[in-house]
Amino acid sequence: MDFTVRRGECISLLGRNGAGRSTTLRAVMGLTGRRSGSIMLNGREVVGMAPHRIAQLGVGYCPEERGIYASLSCEENLQLPPQVGSGGLSLDEIYDMFPNLKERRNSQGTRLSGGEQQMLALARVLRTGARLLLLDEISEGLAPVIVQKLGEVIRQLKQRDYTIVLVEQNFRFAAPLADRMFVVEHGQIAAEIAQHELEQKLGYLQDMLGV
Repeated sequence: MDFTVRRGECISLLGRNGAGRSTTLRAVMGLTGRRSGSIMLNGREVVGMAPHRIAQLGVGYCPEERGIYASLSCEENLQLPPQVGSGGLSLDEIYDMFPNLKERRNSQGTRLSGGEQQMLALARVLRTGARLLLLDEISEGLAPVIVQKLGEVIRQLKQRDYTIVLVEQNFRFAAPLADRMFVVEHGQIAAEIAQHELEQKLGYLQDMLGV
């Protein structure tokens, strides 16, 4: 894998299951067994660095499994994350961004719907002050209205100059959001598609992603 993400940019890693997209995010976070090559964050080499040290560089990781604390309320989940940088969103800002979470703030994690859990997982990352967000399949299996809401949130984050890496199989969700898309196949970048090239490359994407 060889690609660059510019500050303030939203890019998407697109591909079929097993292509290596999620593994790439885990490698950036130091969560894979062995890493080789070079991973640079703001000019700093992080290969060999412990995951908590990478997070402290301002990286927020939202894994596919979400990791909600089931026995804690929605608001207690939001109060847990450590601060890794200045500018983490306050509870009021989170609730403005995710009105559903405000309504469910006293509900246990186990009582939240899948969509509410995904919102909570993303909101929790935003509490930390991380400016580089690694988001793994956040639209998977969710109702269209929730997917639409997550798209609106990502647009807001782009306006706030967050840097975002989206791992997605659903290119219809990712394509309008991403400045550039990288098609991943067998652990390698098979193609890079800029936003302005999307319309002419739509047939290629449908063939590559099987949609």
